[in-house]
Amino acid sequence: MADSFILLGADGSTSLAPANEAPGFTKPAGGLRSRVAYAAAHVAPIAWADNTPGQPATIDWDATLAFRRSVYSWGLGVADAMDTAQRNMGIDATAVRELIARSAEVAREEGGSVAVGVNTDHIDEQSISLQQIIDGYVYQLEHAEEHGAVPVLMASRHLARTATSADDYRDVYRAVLAKAEGKVVLHWLGTAFDPILEGYFGASDWRVSGSTVVDIITENVDKIAGIKMSLLDADSEVYVRERLPEGVRMFTGDDFNYVGLIGGADVPQAEQPARTEGTTRTHSDALLGAFAAITPVASAAIQALDAGDPDRYYELLQPTEALSRQVFAAPTFYYKTGVAFLAWLNGHQAAFQMIGGLHSARSLPHLSEIVRLANDAHALEKPELAVQRWNDYLRLNGVTA
Repeated sequence: MADSFILLGADGSTSLAPANEAPGFTKPAGGLRSRVAYAAAHVAPIAWADNTPGQPATIDWDATLAFRRSVYSWGLGVADAMDTAQRNMGIDATAVRELIARSAEVAREEGGSVAVGVNTDHIDEQSISLQQIIDGYVYQLEHAEEHGAVPVLMASRHLARTATSADDYRDVYRAVLAKAEGKVVLHWLGTAFDPILEGYFGASDWRVSGSTVVDIITENVDKIAGIKMSLLDADSEVYVRERLPEGVRMFTGDDFNYVGLIGGADVPQAEQPARTEGTTRTHSDALLGAFAAITPVASAAIQALDAGDPDRYYELLQPTEALSRQVFAAPTFYYKTGVAFLAWLNGHQAAFQMIGGLHSARSLPHLSEIVRLANDAHALEKPELAVQRWNDYLRLNGVTA
C-alpha cells in the first residue's frame, strides 16, 4: 500500500492504484521555440493564517514565488494575477497589486516572460459608467506596465453589466488601448468560468461577438499582441484565430481541447476542429490554467514539437486532457481547487490550503479522480510524496482502504 494510491469512489468504495514512476522529464536548455506557452499560476496561502471567506488574502510568498520559478525553469512563461490566482474568488485588490510587483521581479531575475491580469475589480460598486470602467482599466494597466509585465486586459464584470451594445465594447477597448505604452493581450472568458460575463463583447452568439473582437483587434492592431480565449469551445477559437491580423497570436485558454488547438496541423493525429481551407493559421499558442497543473508534461510535449516529433507531443499531452477536464469539471469556476491540490501533491506547497477556504470546494471522490488521472498522465512529479500525502489526507477524513 505504501506505493499505491487509495482511490475513493462516489459511493464510498475504495480501491488501490499502483503509483507510476516519476516521469523523468528533462528541462529545456533554453526557451521553448515552436509555441509560446504561459502557465496561469495559482497562489499558496500561509496555512495558519485567517484565509477564511471574506478575509484579506494572506499569501505564502516563498511558496507562491518558488512555484513561478519552477514554471520558468521548464521554459514556460507565467500568467499571473488572473482567475487561476483566485481573481474575484478570494484574492483582494491589495494582494493583486503586490502579487504583480513580486511576480514581475521574479520574472526579471529568472529571465522569463510574465503576463498579468488588468481589470476593473478594485472598484467596489457593481454598476459604474463606461468612463469609470475605462479609468479603472487604465489604473491597473499603468501598474502592470510600471513593473514591466505584459498586460492582459481581462473581461470586466463592470463592462458586462454596463454595456448595452457592441459599440460600447469597441469604445471602451479603444480608449484603454490608446493609453497602453506597449502591446497587450485581450481576454475573453466564457460563462462556464464566470456566469456574469454572459453576452461579453455584445452578444450571446460567439460568432457575433467574435466578429466584434476581430474588429477591435484590427482597429487597434499596433497595440495588441494576442488574445486569450477561454470559451471551452474549439470551433469558436478557430473562428477567431483564422480572422486575426498578421502578427496577433491566439492564446488558447481552452482547458478541454488544448491538445489539438496547440498541436494544430503539425499534429494530425490530434482531434482538430474544422478549419477554413487554405488558412495560414493552423495552431494556437497557450495561456492555460491547466499548464500550471502539468507544467513538466506540457514542457516535454512542446519540446517534442521543437524537435520535430509530433507523435511524442501527442503521446505525452493527450492523456493530460482527461485530467484537465476533471480539474475543470462543472462548476468550472472551482477548477482552482484542483490546481492547488496538484501543487500540494507535487510538493510545491506545504498544505492543501487556499485563500478564501476554497480548498473545500471539491469533494473527496472528485479529488480522488484527479489523483487517478494525474497518475495515468505522469503529471505527478514526486509519486512517493503524492501517495503519502493523498493517503494520509483520506485517513484524516476517515477513509481507509
